[in-house]
Amino acid sequence: MKHLIKALKIGSVELKNNLALAPMAGITNAAFRSLCIEGGAGLVVSEMVSAESIRYGNKKSLKLLEICPSEHPIAMQIFGADPESMGDAARLAGELGADIIDINAGCPVKKVLRSGSGAALMKEPLVLEAIVKKAVKAVKIPVTVKIRCGLTPGDVISPRLARVIEGAGASAITLHGRAASSFHTGPVDYEAMAATAAAVKIPVFGNGGARTASDAAKILETGCAGVAIGRAAVENPAVFIEIAEGLKSSVRDVKSDPAGRIKLFIRFLELNTALYGGDEGVVRARKLVGYWLKGFPDSSALRGNFMKASGLNEAKALLLQYIGHSVQRYDRHTP
Repeated sequence: MKHLIKALKIGSVELKNNLALAPMAGITNAAFRSLCIEGGAGLVVSEMVSAESIRYGNKKSLKLLEICPSEHPIAMQIFGADPESMGDAARLAGELGADIIDINAGCPVKKVLRSGSGAALMKEPLVLEAIVKKAVKAVKIPVTVKIRCGLTPGDVISPRLARVIEGAGASAITLHGRAASSFHTGPVDYEAMAATAAAVKIPVFGNGGARTASDAAKILETGCAGVAIGRAAVENPAVFIEIAEGLKSSVRDVKSDPAGRIKLFIRFLELNTALYGGDEGVVRARKLVGYWLKGFPDSSALRGNFMKASGLNEAKALLLQYIGHSVQRYDRHTP
C-alpha cells in the first residue's frame, strides 16, 4: 500500500506527506506543533483562535497566533460567525506567518455553538459560504475548512457542504467522520468520508479514530487525500512517522518505544518553557502528561509528582528517573 502515503498540495502549499496534525484546543500550541513536525507530520494546525478576540486585541488570543520557525507548514485555525471579522482574522494570521488559514465549522462545544460558530455554521451554509469567500479574498495563501459529517448521527450533510465550501474558493476540507452531537465518541462514518471526498475536486482529509497505520489506511481507502490525526499525536507526536512507516510496509502497526515517548515529552517541556517561561511552561504541560504516559506502569504516581513539579529541572529529573526504573521494567515485560 505504498501509494497511500504521498506528497500533497493544498493550493500553492506543498506538503511532504498527507498526514496532518488535527487542531486541539489547549494542546496544539507552537511547542507541540514543532514536535509533530519533527515527528513526521506533513502539516500542523493550531488550536482554534476566536476572530472576535483577535479583533479586540485579546492578549491570550494573539499569543495563540505565535508561530515558531521550525513548524512550517502550518495552518492557523480561526473561528467565528461574522464574515468581516473572519476576513480580518485571516489577514492578520497570514501576516504573522501562517501558510494556510483553516476555518473551524465543526466544533461541537456549546459555548462555540451559542455564538453561531463552529458546527453551528453547518446549519447556515450561506453564512459559511460568505465566511469562506471573505477569508479567501483577504489572503493570498490557501484557505481550508473543517466540518463534521453531520449534526446528528445518520444525517449526513457533509457532501453538500463540501460543494458549497469548494465553490466559495477553499483549497481543502478536513472532515471529522462523526456527527457534531457525538463529539469524539462512537463509530467513524467511512461512507460519509467516501461520499464527501467524491463530491469535490479539492483534497479532503479524513479525521477521527486514526491511531495506527491500519486506521489511516481505512480513511485513505475511502478516497480521502489525507488523514488528520489528533488524540494519537497527544500520546506520541512521532505517531506520524510510525503511521507512514506502517503504510509503506507489510507491518502495519508499529509499536512506539516507551523511553522514546518520554524523551519526546522532555523535549516538549523544553520547548514549552521556552515559549511560556519556566514555571508556566511546566504547569501548562500538566494537561498532557496523563495522555503521554498512558499504558505505562506506575504512571499514576509519576503524574501526581509531576503535578507538583515547580520548574523544568525538577520535571525533567522525575521523567528521567522514571525512564531508568519503570520503563525498563515495562520493556522487560512487554512482548
